Amino acid sequence: LAKGMSPMSPIGFVHLGALLSKRGDINSGYRYVKLALSLLDKVGRESAGEVICIATQVKIFVEPIQAALEHHNDGYAASMVAGDVFNALLNTMLKRGCMYVAGVKLQTMREEYDEIGRLAKKNNQSNSILLAQVKQVQRDVLRLIGSDEEVTIPEEEKLIASNNSVLKSFCFRNAYISFMFRSYDDAKEHVSKFYDCRENAWANLMVAHINHALYTGLISFWVARKSRDAQC
Repeated sequence: LAKGMSPMSPIGFVHLGALLSKRGDINSGYRYVKLALSLLDKVGRESAGEVICIATQVKIFVEPIQAALEHHNDGYAASMVAGDVFNALLNTMLKRGCMYVAGVKLQTMREEYDEIGRLAKKNNQSNSILLAQVKQVQRDVLRLIGSDEEVTIPEEEKLIASNNSVLKSFCFRNAYISFMFRSYDDAKEHVSKFYDCRENAWANLMVAHINHALYTGLISFWVARKSRDAQC
């Protein structure tokens, strides 16, 4: 700070804000992500796509989700201007994740996730970590609307084995869908695995963590009650 700001300062502030927010200090995190956004027009917008992407995920914990998720459109546009395909795709994927959490109709989500697949393939991101996590959610959407369509990517098993964040998402999605269809043994197994790996995942706060906190709490309560009833 004593030497002034650089074009990389917004990235530093936005990730600090996301980290503080995930550790429970939402108010401080929110201030830092807003600072990061305010700096973009002062020090340069080279990193605008990434900054807007991370900032939007934090802002949704403070601002109405239906309005805040639209900032990902700005992040996508800024990324494309800078030729940053990765963050353009990330903004697109995270916006769809926000829509899912916000309760958008499942048939609409099916169409949105199909579009992400086409966009990822077009930009040579068909085997990315991001797409692996998207496919996990897409499978749940298809099962919930009664479709037997299978969606996966060739590298998914390898990514689950090598990346703790992908593993965490995989365990949560399996616990969630098992709970929705009231499969006790599977829900118990996967929620336990989720708790085992959740501490070593990505440090940034994400909107998906809303679902993680809500449903793992519900699943744990349901499993505990079922276990107790079985012992009586």
